[in-house]
Amino acid sequence: MLRKWKETARKLKEDIYALYLASKDPRVPFAAKVVIVITVAYAFSPIDLIPDFIPLLGYLDDLVLLPLGIWLSLKLIPEPVLRLYRQKAREQLRKRKPNYVMAAFIVIIWLMVGYWVYQAYMDRID
Repeated sequence: MLRKWKETARKLKEDIYALYLASKDPRVPFAAKVVIVITVAYAFSPIDLIPDFIPLLGYLDDLVLLPLGIWLSLKLIPEPVLRLYRQKAREQLRKRKPNYVMAAFIVIIWLMVGYWVYQAYMDRID
């Protein structure tokens, strides 16, 4: 059973990366690109729509929203384009190392957004 979960997680990771690669292709329709950008940004974001510490609901977005976004994105991409980018994603993920610089960049952006929201809230109180 654990092997099946690992395989599913690997497949989702490949699909997310394939979507990222496909988003730059001119053969992908504009509507698909919009859904892809939202899905990929949400998948790579360290901040969830519903925080994970909320019992049951915290993982609902990860278990429902993300697979739904991936599924919709995959359905909107033409099949030959999808096959090409799935293959590229599979090849690149095998030889890829973690990108800590990009992870730090995303965290810094979220911290800046949080600080901006905090400042707006504090200005409103005063």
